[in-house]
Amino acid sequence: MNNLPPLAERMRPKTLDDYVGQKHLVGKGAVLRKAIESGSLPSMIFWGPPGVGKTTLAYIISQSLYRPFFSLSAINSGVKDVREVIEKASLLKEQGETLPILFIDEIHRFSKSQQDSLLGAVERGTVTLIGATTENPSFEVISALLSRCHVYILQPLDEADLVSLLEKAKEEDIVIKEKNIDIKEHEALIRLSGGDARRLLNIFELLVNAFKTKKITITNDMVLEHVQQNMALYDKTGEQHYDIISAFIKSMRGSDPNGAVYWLARMIVGGEDPLFIARRMLILASEDIGNANPNALLLAQACFEAVNVIGMPESQLILSQTVIYLATSPKSNSATSAIGAAIALVKETGDLPVPLHLRNAPTKLMKNIGYGKDYKYAHSFEGNFVDLDFLPEAIKGTKIYQPGNNAREQEAKEKLKKLWGDRYKY
Repeated sequence: MNNLPPLAERMRPKTLDDYVGQKHLVGKGAVLRKAIESGSLPSMIFWGPPGVGKTTLAYIISQSLYRPFFSLSAINSGVKDVREVIEKASLLKEQGETLPILFIDEIHRFSKSQQDSLLGAVERGTVTLIGATTENPSFEVISALLSRCHVYILQPLDEADLVSLLEKAKEEDIVIKEKNIDIKEHEALIRLSGGDARRLLNIFELLVNAFKTKKITITNDMVLEHVQQNMALYDKTGEQHYDIISAFIKSMRGSDPNGAVYWLARMIVGGEDPLFIARRMLILASEDIGNANPNALLLAQACFEAVNVIGMPESQLILSQTVIYLATSPKSNSATSAIGAAIALVKETGDLPVPLHLRNAPTKLMKNIGYGKDYKYAHSFEGNFVDLDFLPEAIKGTKIYQPGNNAREQEAKEKLKKLWGDRYKY
């Protein structure tokens, strides 16, 4: 039994009916299942967190369609490996054989030149590409390749999916089914898995192997006692990934540079992608600092671009500088609140008509029916300002933007009050 592959590998499903999760894609009548059943399969990108079945789904698709399956990992494959696969596929095409599926795991790690080397084969249909990524393909996959692929988003497995995997392992696995296992409590198992099926089954196997007896009762306390001591300092693909980035963001939002730099260090030591960190700081610069300090967004953007150009380890200095700046900046979420309120207002009131005086009037007919009438050009008035209504009549006078309690926005608040009077009196 010692020569057996890990439980997660032994439990890998072979058909769509055995596949757990992603019902929105492969359930009865779902979009991807229809494509598979029709045999008309486009090149595609699977985007989702680790352990949700991206690799497994790609393999099941190839088996369902009786197509050769070539697999590369972006971590240890280069342009040469891609070209070798394409040459094999071209030979199959010349011989009139079934064309293969090329699966590339972690395609976001491929450089631009590596991704470029795929374009011709994908365009000609020599291979059907299935790429898997944990990162947003809009950022990580070149636009020319992305335009030739459908992007399918795979969701984290929910509690019911994960529990069903445990039960399936108990009943069907060649090793596990020989034991009398009672999963009395499963909450700790689910939490430690972080929605990752592979991680869940690895933890489950670790627990089972820790006991030599045939009868095993699994409780939350027992799971925590045997598993937590074996967990990594930072798992950049599991639950700690989300916990630590949350602590990082909340430290900057809370104006604590000590906490922010500490969590930054945890991610750097753990091997987190520095561009992921920089992207999150870009979001925070608008979401939590905004117009209290508009330079924060400029610095965060400069940080992202510098990290992209320089790489590690030097980028840790740039990240640290930016983290400290963002943490010590004045804070405002007024932009976040304003767009949230505006979107809610649009959903509540629907497609309100644009006031006639704000409409464009490119034709004589439009001018005759009042388009653009009574519009006043602000620059023609003193102070480049004119008192005019810019909201639809039905919501005229609605306050959407609420200035934050900081020096810069308080100055803007006073200016608005001076210009608009009661309309901007807060």
